[in-house]
Amino acid sequence: MATIHVDVVSAESSIFSGEAKFVALPGESGELGILPGHTPLITRIRPGSLRIEKPDGGEEFVFVAGGILEVQPNTVTVLADTAIRGADLDEAKALEAKRRAEDEMATRSSDIEFARAQSEFAMAAAQLAAIARFRRKK
Repeated sequence: MATIHVDVVSAESSIFSGEAKFVALPGESGELGILPGHTPLITRIRPGSLRIEKPDGGEEFVFVAGGILEVQPNTVTVLADTAIRGADLDEAKALEAKRRAEDEMATRSSDIEFARAQSEFAMAAAQLAAIARFRRKK
């Protein structure tokens, strides 16, 4: 069975390093699916779920908050701004962050504050979607 080596790292730590049959993640232009032998590619990634299908049939889920993806025929490297293992995601924190961002958007005093609140809202919404996806796979 063909595999591809995957490294997922953030500024804080290495989140995953190992072999995979398939990798899926949110690219800048849409969802990307990567198999062994994929055409080389470098792109930005959006906040969302990174799914790694392991050779033994197991899956690893990681929430990524943006970053850079590099694909080579035998290697996938994800340099994430922030990366959190699916099992470590905190729904209560994400819901609170979403609520705070909604409040900030409603009471903004400048376009810059509104844009920052929108970004925080999008991040919290992506985390909540990742949590829901992770729970469905358990």
